[in-house]
Amino acid sequence: MERRQIVTLSNQAPGGVLITLVRVEGSSYRRTGAMLLAAGGGRHAGTISGGCLESEVIRRAGWIARERAAVERYATAFDDTADIPFGLGCGGTVDLLFESVAAPEGEALLTAIADSLQGCESTVVSFLPGDGRTLRRVIFNSSGEVIFASPELSQHKIDCARGLQSGTEYEGRFVAKLEAPQRLFVIGCGDDAKPLVEMAALLGWIVIVADGRANLATNARFPRADQVVVLPSEDAANLGIGARDAVILMSHSYEQDRSMLAALLPVAPRYLGLLGSRHRSSILVAEAAAMLGRSVESCCDRIFAPVGMDLGGDGPEAIALAIVAEVQAIATGRIGGSRRLSAAEIATQIELGGSSKYLQVQCAMDTQ
Repeated sequence: MERRQIVTLSNQAPGGVLITLVRVEGSSYRRTGAMLLAAGGGRHAGTISGGCLESEVIRRAGWIARERAAVERYATAFDDTADIPFGLGCGGTVDLLFESVAAPEGEALLTAIADSLQGCESTVVSFLPGDGRTLRRVIFNSSGEVIFASPELSQHKIDCARGLQSGTEYEGRFVAKLEAPQRLFVIGCGDDAKPLVEMAALLGWIVIVADGRANLATNARFPRADQVVVLPSEDAANLGIGARDAVILMSHSYEQDRSMLAALLPVAPRYLGLLGSRHRSSILVAEAAAMLGRSVESCCDRIFAPVGMDLGGDGPEAIALAIVAEVQAIATGRIGGSRRLSAAEIATQIELGGSSKYLQVQCAMDTQ
């Protein structure tokens, strides 16, 4: 969602400063790669903290990047002699890259962000400014081809950058992979599909809704969907579903769900959810397996049924939340139990420092 908002604002208000979180030490509300676009006049899109830093960096962004890109450090606590300009309440230290989007490197990055929303992934390697060095950048497409490189970069540096991995910290270089948003195919246009589409859209996913009923498969019913398709059940292949997609079968039509299930099992999307009772789902899987000449066990390995995490609750909204949560967990490789502190972990964390590091924080919101 953040990238969509940044692209939308950049189209509405060209210019401004793009701020990227390039390094975290300790804890932080956002991970490296988080972005914020300060477009002037107080308008902005994206976040780089839990709220303490935004107003301060938006106010100072134009001044910081007035001549060239720069990296500034923001930390939890500081004294009168520390060379750290600001505090935040998350208990960590962050480095922020400020760059004008009017510079060639900034323009190239914004273009790559916009392209990623259309499914064109890329890897961005930024040679960070500092100690007399200016910001330089090279961007590779998914095939490893250079789609942008700062003129100052030698071929040797470009070749070395090609082997760098996103998520790994390198001295003086920041690597970010701009992945395409998660695609979610909702097969079924009943009323219970509406909150599912809304929640997925809030996460910035690309949402495609399909149904064989033309009276229900309309843009008016699903204004947040990227695409609404009238699709006979035998035409599932025409949707272009791939291995990285998520699919929810919720047409409430037994025949349509069975046909779709048989068509999608060989595709093996990363998430294939089947809405319905255990009994209905069991019969559907058994019949789809027979249609394909496969074992029921092999089909079960590829299907999430009953669909969604067991979060409790009832009604379309609760079901939608359970589905979105499970898809998000699968897509990020985080499926598992709830996270809870233990007394032993609390004791270990206290040994690392007491509450003073948080009590001495000055919040950016307090300086306005």
